Amino acid sequence: MNKLKDSSGSNLVVITVIGPDRVGIIAGVTSVLADKGVNILDINQTVMQGYFVMVLMADMNKSAVDLVALKDLLVKKGEDLQVRIDVQHEDVFKYMHRI
Repeated sequence: MNKLKDSSGSNLVVITVIGPDRVGIIAGVTSVLADKGVNILDINQTVMQGYFVMVLMADMNKSAVDLVALKDLLVKKGEDLQVRIDVQHEDVFKYMHRI
């Protein structure tokens, strides 16, 4: 199983969640992560004018799934929760958001 580790051995992912605020979003997302052995390292969430916004950093080193499978699971969970969930390897996230 390819977990997409970078040259330093990092297997960190950045997960973003955005959508209309409602009960159960955090529980829904974190239950998928816990079920697959993904460890949450940092989490920040807020509600902005009725929209739920969360950014989460997680470690997939002991995960039961690879990055592609995790993305698929979280996209499906996002559809259930009526939010958009994106998952990126930390290196991709850093590259896309560099100045």
